Amino acid sequence: MVLNHQIGVRFPVPLPTFAIAATAAIIIACGGPRLHAHHAISSVYDSSRQVTLDGVVAQFQLVNPHPFLVIDVTGDTGKAQSWRLEMDNLWELAAIGVTASTLRPGDRVRVSGSLSRAQDQRMYLLRLDRPVDGFWYEQVGQSPRISTPGRR
Repeated sequence: MVLNHQIGVRFPVPLPTFAIAATAAIIIACGGPRLHAHHAISSVYDSSRQVTLDGVVAQFQLVNPHPFLVIDVTGDTGKAQSWRLEMDNLWELAAIGVTASTLRPGDRVRVSGSLSRAQDQRMYLLRLDRPVDGFWYEQVGQSPRISTPGRR
């Protein structure tokens, strides 16, 4: 036990160590900063297997660490299939003007990207075009870009 002479209380660990540990515990318990395991895109998606699809937005989730888009694609059989498309990190998308309402259910889109190495109907989104208003998104290297000519 260590006696803190300033406040007359005995602590089982030195006060500075206790204060640091308590502060860290409070920060983690309150949810910030968020700690997530991160992956290399190339370990999850195969850049040598690219595909282009036409579909309709079912949902867009602007979430941390990677927002995702779910689109419904009508296959050769006429049956709709849901595809999950992972995007660049949340903070970079927000910095270029992407918001939760940028992509809405019902939007018709054409998407291109790298297929998942392990899961069916998943891809890393490299390009998205929304023909109705000329909006496009693309992931070029480490930097996402958008164009909003007919912004809704």
